[in-house]
Order: sequence, then structure tokens, then C-alpha cells
Amino acid sequence: MAKPRKTAPRTNRKNTTRKNARKTTARKVGSARRTSGVKKASSKRWSQRVTQESDALDLKRGVFTLSDPKRIAASLKRSAERSSRRKAGAYRSALSMLTFYVNRAGKTLPKTQRDRLERAKGELKRVFGRD
Repeated sequence: MAKPRKTAPRTNRKNTTRKNARKTTARKVGSARRTSGVKKASSKRWSQRVTQESDALDLKRGVFTLSDPKRIAASLKRSAERSSRRKAGAYRSALSMLTFYVNRAGKTLPKTQRDRLERAKGELKRVFGRD
């Protein structure tokens, strides 16, 4: 006949929480230590890197923060037409970059800026004669 197994006595919650807290802290320190030796030369966010180093366009710095939709559209048009590395047409490349920026900004983009960029899309269409 087999004897019933004895279970370990239950510890109070404070001890268990303290032990788990130590383990979590140790894990965080360990993981930070492993990755600290490897630093990337590129920007913090891949979407930021795309807008800065895109194969399609060399954008003017701060083009999406301009206050006038006409100036945004003119700058994008200029960049798209000067680029020799783009695969699609100038209009498509400029519109794609503008849409990409709006989509990646997501909820963090203020409504006024989003509206301004949406108006820039219409202006871009007009500038390229795609009415």
C-alpha cells in the first residue's frame, strides 16, 4: 500500500511575492546586460529610418511638419522627381511616402496635423495633374 505524498507547507504570500520580485528583477538585469554590448547605428524606429533613408525618395528634413499643405506637396513632388532610385512613378512614390507617414504615426498624430497631411494628398494630386 502506497503512502500518501506529503505536500510542502504553504508559505505566506509576502514571502512568495518577495521571491518572485527578486527573480523578475534578476531577469531584467540579465537581459539588459546581454543586449547592452550590441548597439545599432540606425535610428530607434524602423519607420523613422524608412522616411529618412528610403530607396524611393530623399525627403527634405521636416517635410511632414510644414504648416502649409501646398508646401508639403511641392516638397514631395520635388523629391520624387529628383530621385533616380524609385521604382514607381513620381506621383505614386510621393503619395506612398505621405500615406506611409500618416499610417505609421497612428493615434499619436494630432488631428490638426492629420487634416493638414490629408489636404496635402489632395494638393499632391492637383500638382501632378491627376484631378
